[in-house]
Amino acid sequence: MDNYVITIARGFGSGGKEIAEKLSWELGIPYYERRILQMASEHSGIAEAIFAEADEKLKGHKFAALLGAMPSTYIVEPSSRRFTSDVNLFNIQANIIRSLAESQSCIIVGKCANSLLQDYDNVVSIYIEAPREACVTSVMNKMGITEEKAHKMITRTDKYRYDYYKFYTGGKDWRDPTAYDITLNSDRIGRDKCVKVICAYLKIKFDG
Repeated sequence: MDNYVITIARGFGSGGKEIAEKLSWELGIPYYERRILQMASEHSGIAEAIFAEADEKLKGHKFAALLGAMPSTYIVEPSSRRFTSDVNLFNIQANIIRSLAESQSCIIVGKCANSLLQDYDNVVSIYIEAPREACVTSVMNKMGITEEKAHKMITRTDKYRYDYYKFYTGGKDWRDPTAYDITLNSDRIGRDKCVKVICAYLKIKFDG
């Protein structure tokens, strides 16, 4: 196989991004999270700040979801008034993700990547989670905030990620274990050992 891709979805505070960074170093391949916004901006000519705003909010999507609407998957022309719509911005990022999966070995964090690449044979999809207590402690230590604020931040962020994934995948559940190759409890074995498990699985899937 010429290249492989690891997608990582994660609960807030579970250490998913840290695990991605450690995997990147261990495997010698890049990882993409915010960089996808920059690449999408460079590709489309749309300001990165606009991508970032769309990435952080779901403007008006609840009403569309109630109507059973399914986001379109094609990219509209720059002349269209929908060129900077949230759905079009997502589709531009989706094309970047597919292009990465076809051209290089890399790690992609978030962005519904496991769903976007579900039909690719060179993809391993991972979901990282941890018990609430462990996530709260991690967020408190990393951000220097109180336990109460950490709880609120985790609740808000995980709800957003759930809603975002559900909207852009047409109703799929972000935490459905069947959507991933592996689901790991980062608190139970530790983040470094999560990296070892993922590396071992890569060898089993692609070399075995």
